[in-house]
Amino acid sequence: MSIEINYSKKTISKSSSNLVLFSNDKFNISSLKKNLSNSEYSYINDLLKTSDLKKNLFVFEVNSKKKIVLVSIKNNLKSSDIENLGAEFYGRINYGKNSEYFILSDSVVGKYDNFLGHFLHGLKLKSYEFKKYKSKKESRLISINIAGNKNKPSSQNQLKFRALEAGTFYARDLVSEPGNVLHPDEYAKRLSSLRKDGLKVNIYDEKKLKKLGMHALLGVGMGSIRGSYLITMEWNGAKNNSKPLAFVGKGVTFDTGGYSLKPARFMEDMTYDMAGSAAVVGLMKNLALRKAKINAVGVVGLVENMVSGVAQRPGDIVKSYSGKTVEVLNTDAEGRLVLADALTFTEKKFKPKFMIDLATLTGAIIVSLGSEYAGLFSNDDKLSKQILNAGEKVEEKLWRMPLHKNYDKLINSKNADMQNINYVGGAGSTTAAQFLQRFILNKTPWAHLDIAGMAFSKYGGALNSGGATGFGVRLLNQLIEENYE
Repeated sequence: MSIEINYSKKTISKSSSNLVLFSNDKFNISSLKKNLSNSEYSYINDLLKTSDLKKNLFVFEVNSKKKIVLVSIKNNLKSSDIENLGAEFYGRINYGKNSEYFILSDSVVGKYDNFLGHFLHGLKLKSYEFKKYKSKKESRLISINIAGNKNKPSSQNQLKFRALEAGTFYARDLVSEPGNVLHPDEYAKRLSSLRKDGLKVNIYDEKKLKKLGMHALLGVGMGSIRGSYLITMEWNGAKNNSKPLAFVGKGVTFDTGGYSLKPARFMEDMTYDMAGSAAVVGLMKNLALRKAKINAVGVVGLVENMVSGVAQRPGDIVKSYSGKTVEVLNTDAEGRLVLADALTFTEKKFKPKFMIDLATLTGAIIVSLGSEYAGLFSNDDKLSKQILNAGEKVEEKLWRMPLHKNYDKLINSKNADMQNINYVGGAGSTTAAQFLQRFILNKTPWAHLDIAGMAFSKYGGALNSGGATGFGVRLLNQLIEENYE
């Protein structure tokens, strides 16, 4: 399905054009009479008298060639409510052959900031499908024409929404790719192409990583025939040399669990164990496309956790980039090893204003929060509040979880500085976050987002139709726009 949005002045045929009109919360259509024929007005008005007016929209089949969609604008809508309304609209028109609709922008009621921009944004997000590997591809198109002189999004807002959609869809595409296609080598190749968007991309391959001493990250990828990488993406959009905002992502392109082998059932889902990195990549693409007036850096660690004669073993001890040693008691607790080196490297090299990492890190967070909230762990109250507020506004919600020194005893090791799992039981997500915190060496404000329950949806949500969600791109963009631009 393709969505085409046009702001050109196309002629509307009153007899056959599909119309989208907006009304108040009571579906009072008296102000819309000028846009309808007398018979259409009477027909719709009569049907509304016997309809459930609590609904958000109605689709009226006027004749075989014409539909009229009536959308109610309720009172006190948030921007996320408006986006959900656009998504609901898409759900009602997503059938049949190629279709063309005219949205009459002049019919928008109420004082809302950029109503149509958010409405169309929700529509576009909901329309995403990943059908790259379907042998039979449907070439369906829905053309949305914005008619009228009022309430149209400005050119600047159009650019912002397009950039955010491009970043979100890019993240979804990456997560949707199978492991045999998007292995670390291919992933690194794709990220190199982001230079054309204006990002400065540096690729650290295994030779460079060994020289740097990133043995925690390298240990995870030892069993794979593919390479392991650390990749940085820089955007310098500020007019000064201000400290960058830093975003770090776990990019395990496929996770077998290594020798701590995962159960066969649902192992195929481990293609999305790189969703944290995809969110970082999507965010950086978005910032570049919309020319964000900030300095930012995205850092992703790309590995494949496989089993072979040279794979990492349970009980191995590795020395991280920080100099700290880790006893690897469970090779399936691999993401924190990747992030450990990536976080220390990011802090040391870029000296950022803050660091936020995203990772599908633990199944324990799904036990705690299901698929309604991501887990938030942080050493900074101000940053936490900003992230939580941003999540509420775009409906990518988070719940703050505890960090405390008392959990440290659960990951202390007799044989190394620490161990990568808590064998006592319980607090699986917290001890993983506690582990990561040990690699923040200079007290940089930091937040860890465990998105294991949010990165992929089997059944779909308000703004996605199932599959990869792109969780994190819109959240972090909102954080930046609201607090740092």
